[in-house]
Amino acid sequence: MARIGWIGLGVMGGPMAGHLANAGHEVAVYNRTRSKANAWVEEYATGRVAETPRAAAAGAEFVFSCVGDDNDVRAVTVENDGAFAAMTSGSIFVDCTTASASVARELAGAAEVEGIGFLDAPVSGGQAGAENGALTVMVGGDRAVFERAVPVVDCFARKVTRIGDAGAGQTAKMVNQICIAGLVQGLAEGINLTAKAGLDVPTVMEAISEGAAGSWQMTNRWETMSKGEYDFGFAVDWMRKDLSIAIAEARRVGAAVPVGALVDQFYGEVQQMGGGRWDTSSLLKRMAG
Repeated sequence: MARIGWIGLGVMGGPMAGHLANAGHEVAVYNRTRSKANAWVEEYATGRVAETPRAAAAGAEFVFSCVGDDNDVRAVTVENDGAFAAMTSGSIFVDCTTASASVARELAGAAEVEGIGFLDAPVSGGQAGAENGALTVMVGGDRAVFERAVPVVDCFARKVTRIGDAGAGQTAKMVNQICIAGLVQGLAEGINLTAKAGLDVPTVMEAISEGAAGSWQMTNRWETMSKGEYDFGFAVDWMRKDLSIAIAEARRVGAAVPVGALVDQFYGEVQQMGGGRWDTSSLLKRMAG
């Protein structure tokens, strides 16, 4: 069992840290809103609340973060009271935030100077995946560091894959989000056409779900979408943040992502409708009203 520091207890980070605690690891937690950290310790009846990221990292063999964006990751690692200041040589920092590949490479370099291992390890699977310990984890970083971290990451993951060196995990997550955006938009258009044509949505979805059109999104979201229910995890606001990172990286490397860019605009329309906290399947709402 390992000594672990965990930074960020949102809808993803809270249950992910909980799986580590349930596995028997010793977990110190930090969250900007102290009440969330207190509630986490009470829920899991273990661990301790840390006042700062640095305090959470003190004495830890592994430190995880799951925060908002590039600036948040820098804040909890290298800025005042950041975790790196308390970490010892040979310890490992695992960032599960969806952030840019450039900040991953930046922090991997800073960690190397301190003798710290660093992995960018964004996750996919949404709130349900986090709660069920069934996340897909895409990892960038040194292979030896990755192999040391895998047994711990496995506590909240269904699949853990090293993609390449620092930044590769974040780039793979960008690919993931671009693919999801296209799938959800296609599903929204299909459901909308079905309804407008006067066909029975359940009959059509069940007929095509086992064929080439089938996907996780179709299996898990067509019914809630057709009912106008959009309270199932990953929010539009978060998706737009992720897509902005993906589109910027695509421009940097000269890759065309026209569908991703268009769907990002559609999500902007959903935000204007007041749906920033609706889940990503709400693309149907902008068409169906």
